[in-house]
Amino acid sequence: MHAQAFKVGMRAPDDVAEAAKLLDQGAFKAEHVAAILGKTEGNGGVNDYTRALATLSFQLLLAERSGQKVAAIAKRVPIIWSGGTEGLMSPHATIFTREPDRGSPAGGKRLAIGTAYTRDLLPEEFGTAVHARVAADGVRAAIKDAGIDATADLHFVQIKTGALTTERVNEARRRGKGVITSDTYKSMAYGRAAAALGIGVASGEVDAVKLDGNVIGQEFSIFSEIASTSSGVELMNCEVIVLGNSRQSTSELIMAHAIMKDAIDAGGVREALRRAGLAVDGELAEADRGRLINVFVKCEPDPSGATRGRRHVMFEDSDINYTRHIRGVVNGVVASVTGDTMCYVSAGAEHQGPPSGGVVAVLARAAGGR
Repeated sequence: MHAQAFKVGMRAPDDVAEAAKLLDQGAFKAEHVAAILGKTEGNGGVNDYTRALATLSFQLLLAERSGQKVAAIAKRVPIIWSGGTEGLMSPHATIFTREPDRGSPAGGKRLAIGTAYTRDLLPEEFGTAVHARVAADGVRAAIKDAGIDATADLHFVQIKTGALTTERVNEARRRGKGVITSDTYKSMAYGRAAAALGIGVASGEVDAVKLDGNVIGQEFSIFSEIASTSSGVELMNCEVIVLGNSRQSTSELIMAHAIMKDAIDAGGVREALRRAGLAVDGELAEADRGRLINVFVKCEPDPSGATRGRRHVMFEDSDINYTRHIRGVVNGVVASVTGDTMCYVSAGAEHQGPPSGGVVAVLARAAGGR
């Protein structure tokens, strides 16, 4: 496998101009695109339709350039968006490509990408142990697709899953089935939680037996350190992207990760950069900024209502949801280290890293290329 990644800015949710320009220049071919992961400028909530618009826009571009139908692209290329670019966060997409090997592996471990789709979930399965097990099966399939042999080489697993709507809740009730919640916004949290625990089960971080207890969305001492999950009404299955390293890859890129213990843990960001082989003291060294492709982060306000002993009011704000507050905060922290506001920061970190913290993963060009 030869994996590459390209980060492109977006002027609007339907803006694919930078991606089209790279295709025109021959930077990559549409048929080699394996996955797309990005941030749109919506509200990140149930009614955030920027995600669906961005997905369709990229599907149309890839269909036009590859000669495939949009339906075929939708079944082959997971296109996952996290809504909400609060603060300084710049809307963008990271395009991952995968093509046959170029020569022989250099000996070190390099970027490997795997993807998978699960079956659609029924509304009554959503946010339950069934949801988590379906997600786990999808992650295992994506790990196999990536050719990653050791769980230690997994650095970032992204799942996009669905959310309940009033129509879906009523459909289940008409069949005499109950649902985890009738609150559509809370359903997004349950979806993220179940998918994250599924990642933990597939990676060996979480005992599958624990799924049968009342842990989903409740017991946050159980978590995965490599999980990143998002929810949206635009689907009801799990779309999975696995990013890690493999000795079989001929890529020039490398993945690494660390943990941010809370929203202002710049030290966790620096540690992830160092593990990717980048020089950083206070800020990322100027000489290495060209090697950094992107940083992927999950975040959550401290559930205690205080960060390092100082009270915060993110959960009490009736005007702005806490997910919007925390995304703006963490993007600022990450950008203060990297010097780049165009990074992937996603909120809602249920079971995705320790309470108040989350994974920070770095994708960079390896020192000396290969």
